[in-house]
Amino acid sequence: MKRNLNYIVVFVFAFLLMASCKNDYYQDGGIHEAKYNGTIMQFVDSRKDLFDTLAQVIRLAGYDQVLNSEEVTFFAPPDPTIGKSIKYLNTFLYARGEDTVKNLNQIRPEVWRYFLGKYTLKGKYVLKDFPQLDTANMQAFPGQGYVTYDKEPMNIGVIYNDVKTKNSEGVVQVIKYAGYRQLHINDFGGFTISGLTVGPVATSDIQPTNGAVHVLQFSKHSFGFESMNFADKAYNAGIGPLKN
Repeated sequence: MKRNLNYIVVFVFAFLLMASCKNDYYQDGGIHEAKYNGTIMQFVDSRKDLFDTLAQVIRLAGYDQVLNSEEVTFFAPPDPTIGKSIKYLNTFLYARGEDTVKNLNQIRPEVWRYFLGKYTLKGKYVLKDFPQLDTANMQAFPGQGYVTYDKEPMNIGVIYNDVKTKNSEGVVQVIKYAGYRQLHINDFGGFTISGLTVGPVATSDIQPTNGAVHVLQFSKHSFGFESMNFADKAYNAGIGPLKN
């Protein structure tokens, strides 16, 4: 009877955890309303606390028309992700004795445009549209390959987290895949064991009038998926002179 009671307690705990995690799993991206009465670009502009730099980058790249007028899914990288990649680039430039970047427009528009395209899918996709991903068991749950707006291959999937509890005897019990679900967009050729550079989503399924927005978790992501890739492409394209 005691054993059966433990299972009941674990089941109830898992159910309550899943219910509460509808909002609570959002990390370092803030909690957003599911529906937004405006375009994706207007949503980006409305959240200057998260996307002030991103909005500038989008306009430098001439990408605002896409996010204003086409139906797309945008994995929005918050400002700190851009800051991390700029910092990496400046460290590289400083080591070479070259002037560092002080203004976003010193980086070529085509560089911004290239990376923004990797965060965009044509059409509207919300979390339930993506398959399961388990980076520790890619054979069973590999996510799925998608072609981005600019025809770059990416892997996208949903990680089903486990629920871990302890019974009255202190024994850890694990309910596999019963926890909160977190969307990831991943670049191929990364340095992780699975061969992916992971972009975890902090807040998913924001729905403006022309598609969907998924806000990336900035503590675990860098703009361009690897700061090194961003720095390499920006440097090879040529850093422009400082402009006002």
